[in-house]
Amino acid sequence: MTQATAAAVDGRVPVTVLTGFLGSGKTTLLNRILTEQHGLRIAVIENEFGEVGIDDALVLDAEEEIFEMNNGCICCTVRGDLIRILGALMRRREKFDHILIETTGLADPAPVAQTFFMDDEIAAQLRLDAIVTLVDSAHVLQHLDEVKPEGVENEAVEQIAFADRVVLNKTDLADEATVSEVISRIRAINASVQIIPAEHAKVDLQQVMDVGAFDLDRVLKDDPQFLTETEHQHDSTVTSVGIDLPGELDEDRLNRWLGNLLRTKGADIFRSKGILAIAGAPKQYVFQGVHMLLDGEFGRDWDDREPRGNKLVFIGRNLDRTALERDFAACLATTGATA
Repeated sequence: MTQATAAAVDGRVPVTVLTGFLGSGKTTLLNRILTEQHGLRIAVIENEFGEVGIDDALVLDAEEEIFEMNNGCICCTVRGDLIRILGALMRRREKFDHILIETTGLADPAPVAQTFFMDDEIAAQLRLDAIVTLVDSAHVLQHLDEVKPEGVENEAVEQIAFADRVVLNKTDLADEATVSEVISRIRAINASVQIIPAEHAKVDLQQVMDVGAFDLDRVLKDDPQFLTETEHQHDSTVTSVGIDLPGELDEDRLNRWLGNLLRTKGADIFRSKGILAIAGAPKQYVFQGVHMLLDGEFGRDWDDREPRGNKLVFIGRNLDRTALERDFAACLATTGATA
C-alpha cells in the first residue's frame, strides 16, 4: 500500500504545512489552493513574523475560515497558539476536510511537525500529510550560503531539509544555469525530495495536497532527536518593522522613497509588503518585494465603511525602525516634506 493510499483510509484530518523562505510565494500558492475547484473545505492557519498583519488581506476572499497568528514565529513563541487553534478546529470537525498551515518565512518546520506527534489529542485526530517548501529560484542561493552566528540555524536550509515536496518557484526569474545550481543544492540537502518547477506558484494541486508524503520513520532516520524538544534560535539581527499609518499617500513621493530604499538597502531587506491608500485612487495599492525586486498593483476597491490607511511590513537585517517610520510618514499627501 502506498503512502497516499494509506493516508486516504487513515480517517484523520490531513494537514499541509506550507513553508519557504521570505518571498518564496507561499501566499500565492495558498490563493491558488483556495480558488481551485477541488471541492474541499479548507481551514487556513497563517503565521506572520511582524506585529502588523498583512497576509490575511493578501489572501483572496474565500469561504474558507482563516486564523491568523501575528508577532512571533510559529516554531517558537506562538506554538501554543497553534495547538489551541488546532484544538478548537477539532471541536468543529464536521465543517472542514483539510487544514493548511502557512508558516512565516523564518520558521523552522521541525517544531511545527513535532506538534502532530507530541500532543496525544492532536495526533489522534490530525495527520501531517506533507511539508511543502517553496523555493525562490532567483534568491535562495544567497540565503543558503548565508553565514549564521554560532548556534543559529539557517532557516532556508532547514526548510528544504524537512520538505516532502519542494515547489521550485519563480523559475522565470532565474536563468537556466542558476536553476540547475539551485536544484543541485536542493539535492545535496534533501536527496529524495520531489522537486516541482513552477512559475507564479502554479502547480497541480494533486502533487501537494492529500499526498501522504510525510514519513516519520524517514525523518527519525535522518534526525533521531526529531521528537526531542529543542530550543530554536533565530538570528537576532533579523527583525520585522511594521507600520500602520492612517491617511493617503502621495504616489510620486512613495515611488521615490521605495525605489531609493530598495536600491540602497535591498540586500538587507529580505521581504517587504504592504496595502496602501494612494491619494485619488479608489482601489487599494498592494505591493510585495523580495530584496530589490518590487511588484505592485491596484487591488480591490476601498470599502466605504473602512478608513483609508496604510499597513506595511519590512523583514530584514539591521533594520532602522525610526528611519523607516519617519521616511514613510513623509510620503503622506498631507505633508509638505519630500521623500
